[in-house]
Parts: sequence; structure tokens; C-alpha cells
Amino acid sequence: MNRHAAEKRGRGAETLACWSLRLKGWRILARRARVPGGEADVVARRGSTLAFVEVKARASEEAAAFSLDEWRLRRVAVAAERLAPRFMRANDDIAPTPCSSSPAAGRAISQTCGNVTAADALTRACP
Repeated sequence: MNRHAAEKRGRGAETLACWSLRLKGWRILARRARVPGGEADVVARRGSTLAFVEVKARASEEAAAFSLDEWRLRRVAVAAERLAPRFMRANDDIAPTPCSSSPAAGRAISQTCGNVTAADALTRACP
């Protein structure tokens, strides 16, 4: 797959992630939020929970999990630290959540550690 096709696929996966989160009651605050040293594909809020989401489009859960290496997750963590003051409100919880777009799992968005949607995972972690 060439770079242009990969970019298009990634943007499509991010759009699916955003719609999935919206359907679960999340408000999308930013997409592809970039700061020096990092990037969050999606910044979302539901109630007092602020989430920094990394989206990966892969053919399987295993491939998505493999693509989320320490370096990529560190970039999301750096982005979360630097973007939090821009999006946080008093009494917010912050939930860094790696996600993947996986047709094999039969869902638009699933957390890499199982067949749980990102919004469901955040709901369970931060009711």
C-alpha cells in the first residue's frame, strides 16, 4: 500500500472512530491534534472524562496491537500531557485509550486488548 492510500485508509478509520464515539455519547473536540513530540488522532469528551484516542486500521486485532508499540503510545501520552490544558475543565478525568479499526472484529472501533469498543472501555474505566 502506498503512502497516499495508507493516509486515506487512516483518515477513514478515524472518521469511523469518531462516529462510533458520537453514537456512544462522546463529543469530538479535535481530530489529529498535533503538538511537538506527539499527536492524538481524536480528542473526545463525555461528561467529565477527556479521552485521547489513537486509532489504527488493521486487518486483525493482533495486527492492530502489534502496531501500537511503545514509541507510538509515548507520542499519544506526550500529546495528552501537552493538549490537556487546552481541553480540560475542572474535575475532569483523563483516559488515554489506544483503539483500532478492525473489520475482523466486526466493529468499527475496538480496544486492542479485546472486543470492547473504546467508548465502552472508557465507560467502564470512568463511569
